Amino acid sequence: MNLIDYIHEQTQIDNQTLELLDTLFEHRQYKKYSLLLKEENTSKEVFYIEEGIVRQFYTKNKKDITHAFHAENSFYMSVEPIYFHNSSPFGLEALENCKVRVADFTQLEAIINAHPKLRGFMEMLLVTFLKNLTNRIYAIKFQTAQERYDFLLKNYPKILLRVPLGHVASFLGITQQTLSVIRAGKGNKFLIYLKNLVLRKGCFLGKLL
Repeated sequence: MNLIDYIHEQTQIDNQTLELLDTLFEHRQYKKYSLLLKEENTSKEVFYIEEGIVRQFYTKNKKDITHAFHAENSFYMSVEPIYFHNSSPFGLEALENCKVRVADFTQLEAIINAHPKLRGFMEMLLVTFLKNLTNRIYAIKFQTAQERYDFLLKNYPKILLRVPLGHVASFLGITQQTLSVIRAGKGNKFLIYLKNLVLRKGCFLGKLL
């Protein structure tokens, strides 16, 4: 969904304000594996992903670590420079060819403050950010690798078709080898389920499974 349609759907604000927002957000295109933001950036830009998927990442002990994925109809901004006047440790990389709308937060802030519905929308985005962060911390501290993988597939069923497995493994906090074992286990469980289903129906094909 394009930016203006999405904001209108979420806020129902007037067309004049929508047109003003449209002028503030420039159009950008990023090729696959190009950087939208470098690590340790001080950017105050707000990104809206119209097409494609990007990953939020950082480097720890010379190791590239995937922190999050952001796909269509999602916003991203570096919280640290905007709210705390510090650099952000995160970079942003396109994992597909992406169409993105980008605006300067300083310019947006004046419009947001003048419209209660936009303020509410901004608050909703921040709450969503905090909820995702809480879920991330909980998953890493309390869930098994299998549970984290199941949660990912439940909430983002097409993620494995769009993102390299190495980045998925990094996001889950496991090695790619462990991810392969988990995925193989899922396949085996499906075969067992299928075999039992066929046997219950008395079909001779159960012997083939």
